[in-house]
Amino acid sequence: MKNKLKTLATFILAGTLLSTTAITVDADDEVVNVYSARKEALILPILERFKEDTGIEFNLVTGKADELLKRIELEGEATPADIFITTDAGRLNRAKEAGVLQAIPSASIEPTPEHLRDADDMWVGLSMRARPIFYALDRVNPDELSTYEQLTDESWQGRVCIRSSSNIYNQSLLASMIESNGPDTTLEWATAFVKNFARPPSGGDTDQIKAVAAGLCDVAIANTYYYGRLVASDKDADNEVAARIGVFWPNQGDGDRGTHVNVSGGGIVKHSKNADNAVRLIEYLLTTDSQIWYANVNHEYPIVPGVPVSSVLEEIGSFRADDINMTTLGKNNRKAVELMDKAGWR
Repeated sequence: MKNKLKTLATFILAGTLLSTTAITVDADDEVVNVYSARKEALILPILERFKEDTGIEFNLVTGKADELLKRIELEGEATPADIFITTDAGRLNRAKEAGVLQAIPSASIEPTPEHLRDADDMWVGLSMRARPIFYALDRVNPDELSTYEQLTDESWQGRVCIRSSSNIYNQSLLASMIESNGPDTTLEWATAFVKNFARPPSGGDTDQIKAVAAGLCDVAIANTYYYGRLVASDKDADNEVAARIGVFWPNQGDGDRGTHVNVSGGGIVKHSKNADNAVRLIEYLLTTDSQIWYANVNHEYPIVPGVPVSSVLEEIGSFRADDINMTTLGKNNRKAVELMDKAGWR
């Protein structure tokens, strides 16, 4: 490393502004360079605590996941990145398949359940999110609900809201169904499911929940933390939306696979110049204090067993999660996209 580590400047990639928290660090100092697809508010505070507790400086670059991954690929051996943080096992697997990650020492990620990290330890989950069914309290009896598969029933025609097939969260849901039910059955399900849409897919997960509250549809599939944000919001309008919504955990029957879950996670960049510090950061993100912080700030589930959830998530109750290995979601992603296209899911 030269006498000074060059400041990571703000740059534009593929028309998207990637923001940085830049620090100039002496060569004798410890540093870790983080490329994060998580928004600054969800990573910067924990990095500042990491610096305070360990004395290790950091540089932070934030941006969209695919663009950050492409940047790491283009930078090659010259990349300043030490760790890549993003959401969804499908995206983490893309980084693995692109060959930009290196194995994390097994002892460093031992606190995490085996199925919530890469089978080859190329990446590890840092927080977990569930994708249940949200329903209108005034129009849906929860006894009408049971599984994701049951949402193809004719009784749900014109009543379902969900994001588009380009959304990685939906792709991973389908990837999990392919693993459990097989591709042919999943295609049949997706084809019937599309026929029950209340409207063409548009917007994000929060938009789907708000659509249910507004009466545009009766049920929606979304990640729990979007609902958590509405409950915890300081805006009365958001609280009113959440008050109209119930949460149903699908596929909880005896012998069923459980509700679909996914992760945010991170991996050490293959050409990291500060790999030891990257490992220390991953270990720090898996500590109880860090896990509690994530749980309370964004209403995600701690990845480490035994760490308490936020009060918001505690109120919506416990559930049995699908224990499919997260690596499978990435491996089945291409097939999931293909099936969604065949089913007419746009």
